[in-house]
Amino acid sequence: MHILFITKQQCGYKKQISLPVKVRISLHNISQNYVRLIHNIRMSQFRLVLFLSIMRICQCVLVTNVTDMRKFLENYNTEAANANNEAVTIAWNYYTNITKENQAKMTESDLKMANFTKALAAKANLFDWKKSELNATEKRQFEKITQLGFSAVNDTAKIELKSNLEAELTSIYSTGKVCLTDFGKGCLELEPGLTDVMSNSRNPNELFAAWKGWRDQTGKKMRAKYTEFVNVMNEMVKFSGFNDTGEYWRSWYEASTFESDVKKLYDELLPLYEQLHAYVRQKLKNKYGTALFPDSGHIPAHLLGNMWSQSWSNIYDLLTPYPNAISFDITQKMKDKGYNVSHMYRVAEEFFTSIGLDKMPTSFWTKSMLEKPANRDVVCHASAWDFYDGEDVRIKQCTDVSQRQFRTVHHEIGHLQYYMQYARLPTIFRRGANPGFHEGMADIVSLSFQTPEHMHAIGLLDSIPNDQESDINFLMQMALDKIAFLPFGYLIDQWRWSVFRSDTTPNNYTANWWDLRCGYQGISPPVQRTEQDFDPGAKYHIPGNTPYIRYFVSFVIQFQWHKALCDEIGYSGPLHRCDIYNDTRAGAKLRNMLELGSSKPWQDAMQVMTGGRNMSALPIIQYFTPLIDWLKEQNKEENIGWSASCPSNIPSPDQTNNNVRLSVSAETMFLIITLTKFC
Repeated sequence: MHILFITKQQCGYKKQISLPVKVRISLHNISQNYVRLIHNIRMSQFRLVLFLSIMRICQCVLVTNVTDMRKFLENYNTEAANANNEAVTIAWNYYTNITKENQAKMTESDLKMANFTKALAAKANLFDWKKSELNATEKRQFEKITQLGFSAVNDTAKIELKSNLEAELTSIYSTGKVCLTDFGKGCLELEPGLTDVMSNSRNPNELFAAWKGWRDQTGKKMRAKYTEFVNVMNEMVKFSGFNDTGEYWRSWYEASTFESDVKKLYDELLPLYEQLHAYVRQKLKNKYGTALFPDSGHIPAHLLGNMWSQSWSNIYDLLTPYPNAISFDITQKMKDKGYNVSHMYRVAEEFFTSIGLDKMPTSFWTKSMLEKPANRDVVCHASAWDFYDGEDVRIKQCTDVSQRQFRTVHHEIGHLQYYMQYARLPTIFRRGANPGFHEGMADIVSLSFQTPEHMHAIGLLDSIPNDQESDINFLMQMALDKIAFLPFGYLIDQWRWSVFRSDTTPNNYTANWWDLRCGYQGISPPVQRTEQDFDPGAKYHIPGNTPYIRYFVSFVIQFQWHKALCDEIGYSGPLHRCDIYNDTRAGAKLRNMLELGSSKPWQDAMQVMTGGRNMSALPIIQYFTPLIDWLKEQNKEENIGWSASCPSNIPSPDQTNNNVRLSVSAETMFLIITLTKFC
């Protein structure tokens, strides 16, 4: 065998060393059976500590044989795929059936996976791979295998605590219900009940009750657990050499300037949002009256058609620029044509196959959870799942027939397409080039499938409009989704990174959250918030522990990719009317990027798609330029922007409760009077 002996400067020994034969023998070929034993959570803690201690000693005796290194990578690929498949299967069982038993199994699985990851990383560190003759891709595999993240900690209790806290936080969120009996409704879950209320109700008191009720039933109940969760994650990730969890998450973007890069993009896009905000604010004042709106220029958060004010497309009916022009709300058309949940997925699948990408495997249709089951608690938040066997991919979604859900269906199948395109790569590379790439891929198709051209092609629009008024209507609908989201997508992790750094503490969780929302989004809470509340927890990605800046990144790069694909097929019209449907040239270009997975830095993948290596706001600005010019005309008499601070005159809970009671009493009195007259 080949052994490189390390001197005092590198390892702390007084001289070069030679280990006893029993230790030296094939350190680089430690039995795969033993690695499997490490993977088994039932092994004694003594064995695990002893094994890792031996690994640390043996890191001073690095294996230099390149053939052995390649054999290790080959074995790792098989072992890691099997381990990931087992872990994902157990997680799927919990998220589609929330029980204490399944939670316990998921905690056990997390411990097994952490031990497995540590053992394989320790083994990888026995090789002198950095100085070897391995190619760049092989060295990148070693680099990723040895990046342990949370798994670096040897404290089983901490691993268990993190897993249990995450499951408990998710359970609080997923089982939350709000009773709206004063408004003729029962006790509603988020999906579909409360989501329908926020989307469709135009009664500000009912919207307020749903908005506040959801925060009372979710975030408020998880505040203490979340504080503990943050502390344990920060303690764990320090064993990997990171100062805090936010620094670890940002490392996935492989760019030292990442924070400043996304700030620059946000600043470039802010003028688009400011114009949209001013227009929407005035339209909502026309609908609800000025009394609900503070003088600071903020929009009350419960009036925007979404539980988190992140997308405003559900109130398009209140904001339509030209009501007599063609409408692009296709929900009713879908119902008229007899759409059901299965058909929505078939239509979305057909878009991808039309550009030369793959059909869903048979197992997708038999194993996915596409509708909410009636007999058990589940996590309804839509998500796409890769089971790491090259075949099994699934979606978990409580789908209903609506335009909003139709977009989400396309989004989740976009994730599955990414999974399937990089399935042939080594296991460690089976992920997006960066987290934003996966979300960008999931959304890019929406820029084609929502065009009038595509809606007409699939029979959901009777004709293709070419007049300016219909064009502005279409762009407004797209902006209420794509532009309205930008500050929200940016600020979530600004808050969370601040928490991880301890700049934001439990004493000011809620205050700092609303400082960001008032400052960046120009929205304000409809009722005073205190540190007894925990409004961040009312958004799934906080208890679910999903980093969020990926969505901001994706909303920028999807327009870059859309432009690149439209250029590829020779399209020369307005960017917002380009549809890549049925063009395999676009699919081939997209496939070339997707197949890279994370085997290359994201800048390389970006270059494959766009010819450049940086994120750019120019394509999204180009896409919306006709609308922005129109908004500037509409907003000539408006004050653009809002105060950086939250308004000082937010109603207290007592005031708002009285308003709701008065409103309900007035409605009841009107009904009584009407019935009396009728009799």
